[in-house]
Amino acid sequence: MDMSGTLEEALERLHSTGPERNGWLSNHAPMVAEALAAHGRAGAVHHWLDLYRDKLEDFPDPVDPVTDDNWLSALGDPRRAADWIDHFSRSLAEHPWRSVLAVWWPRLLPGISAGATHPVIRVGHAVRALGADENEPRLTELAHGLGYWAARYQPVSGIAPSPGGRSAADSLDAVPPIVQGPAGFRARLDAVRRLPVWADEVSDPDAARERLTELVRAATHRYATHGHGEPTMLVHAATAPNAVLRTLDALPRELWAPSLRAAWTASAAVTAMYTPSEPIGYTTSRRLTAEEVLELAVAHGDEHVIKFTDTALDVGDETALVAAVRAVEISEPLV
Repeated sequence: MDMSGTLEEALERLHSTGPERNGWLSNHAPMVAEALAAHGRAGAVHHWLDLYRDKLEDFPDPVDPVTDDNWLSALGDPRRAADWIDHFSRSLAEHPWRSVLAVWWPRLLPGISAGATHPVIRVGHAVRALGADENEPRLTELAHGLGYWAARYQPVSGIAPSPGGRSAADSLDAVPPIVQGPAGFRARLDAVRRLPVWADEVSDPDAARERLTELVRAATHRYATHGHGEPTMLVHAATAPNAVLRTLDALPRELWAPSLRAAWTASAAVTAMYTPSEPIGYTTSRRLTAEEVLELAVAHGDEHVIKFTDTALDVGDETALVAAVRAVEISEPLV
């Protein structure tokens, strides 16, 4: 983790901007800034932000304060994003951030697919940053992530179980794709009707961590052969559960198994919504090091490519690096 202060500068620069633009598209800048800083690329942060700045909107206006008494009625109301962020800013000023997270994580977890899973991913980046160094800009970033999640809260319901496999990879292969689904993430999420059972029986926290690690690895590997189904959206099948995995150590252990189940639902739902009709037998003659793959992603610049590469580096094996190269090849560059 870079300790130069660049991440703090970037977050302070970004906290005057809103969590979304055009009414729905997520602000990826804080997540990318954290990922670059975490991998020793702090020197690239401000240049990348300059390239991305046209995708930023001003921070939204508040509507009505969220309180301990009225929060439930404000949950899932995107008009209240500023109110939610202010609520978490006050909570984090008054209580240790892990205590705030322990209270709100189980409340928000059923809505893990909110905002196309970007809020939980933003929280995961914020938690990793706080685990390395606790300071005001990083605490404020956690408030923004949690506030965005609460404002976009969207539970998944009405999904019937279907047979899964023994492994995460087999279970992702068993996900029934939605056929001729509607456009837009929210509408496609509503069209998901069946998902394989894979994590329901897990109750032991350590087993939950092992399963979650397996899921992140499987979803990352799968991108190499299935990412062409939707190069941008399918990265979230890996980055969303990885955000949960990054958060586990900051949570009480009794929340680890429910976190696994929510992460599986999110990853499997994204797979159902965007998986292609057929995989490809993707191989590459480019045997690159982790450092070289990261350089490719930074040069490419696309926010999803950088964040997927960040997850691939967490997985760390050759297939994960190949998947990151595949993301570079099939995604539109930032400029």
